[in-house]
Amino acid sequence: MKNEELWSTVIGQSQAISYLQTAVESPVHAYLFIGPEGSGRKQAAFAFAGALLASNSEEGSLRHRQLAVFEQHPDITYVAPQGPSLLVVDSERIIKEASRSPIESNRKIIIVDRFQTAEPEVSASLLKTIEEPPESSIFILLADDVREHQVTISSRCVRVDFPALSAEVITDALVKEGESQDHAQFLAMAASGSLERARLLANDPSVIDRYELWKSIPTRLDHTGAAVAEIVTEIEEQISESESPLLSKHQKELADLEEREEAFGTRGSGRKDLITRQKREIRRFREEELTFGFAVLSRQYLDASEHEMEEIVLNATQRITTTASELLERNPNETLMLQALLLDLPALG
Repeated sequence: MKNEELWSTVIGQSQAISYLQTAVESPVHAYLFIGPEGSGRKQAAFAFAGALLASNSEEGSLRHRQLAVFEQHPDITYVAPQGPSLLVVDSERIIKEASRSPIESNRKIIIVDRFQTAEPEVSASLLKTIEEPPESSIFILLADDVREHQVTISSRCVRVDFPALSAEVITDALVKEGESQDHAQFLAMAASGSLERARLLANDPSVIDRYELWKSIPTRLDHTGAAVAEIVTEIEEQISESESPLLSKHQKELADLEEREEAFGTRGSGRKDLITRQKREIRRFREEELTFGFAVLSRQYLDASEHEMEEIVLNATQRITTTASELLERNPNETLMLQALLLDLPALG
């Protein structure tokens, strides 16, 4: 795998890639990649890690790059929250991994995803390690944004921005991968700036049905619990059915892992992390599906504000926005959350 191939997994982030390619020659101890999930920040982190490990190893540079891209390198530790937040147990693992010596190279790369979810005590416990890590360790923190209690840690890192991908960038990427222009544009709209999600939806023929279901909700509401229960059941059933492409992807990943274990002699390496990541991806997929649905639903009320009672429908969009925020921050019961939301929304004739 050549160096340019290593970075080819990162789409639409030429400025960030250019900076990181230059930084490989003289890296600092910590980096902070800021941008939404699906912007390429995670792919860039593993590509950067692979480049860092390969830069000091002429003989094994190919192996370092390949294992990094496959997220299977023994000297790359990836940590992400199992629930809505990074916990003390996660910070303990991070500190422990940073203190360990590298196995195959002379560097240890620690990638921490969704760092914005770290509570104040977790951020505080990591400050010293990130500020003064062992000489062989390099941190790459991935976050949507920087919270107030994380400003000090942020100041100890070199910040690299990964803006949300535009619909045009996602559309172009999908067209190059074989999608029609019209379908690619629809997928880009449904993906909300995430190329990963757009690619997943490309293998999901029912995404249009889910789009139409969310569009129909305001006209189906009649202020009764029965109507709400019926709609919520339909939403949850369709989302569960839509997990099929992701589950197929997971099966292929496990099969590919077995092949790589044979080829690189790393049997057992990364299997636990892969299964943990796959569980997290399923949970994240459901969150993204609901976020997509809320956006469609909100648009229906915004469009209606020109014809209906403006204050009522604008209050409805605010209620939807609040629910979307609670979904991402509190990990609520999905059924109860949807029922409460739909019972609060006005019907549109």
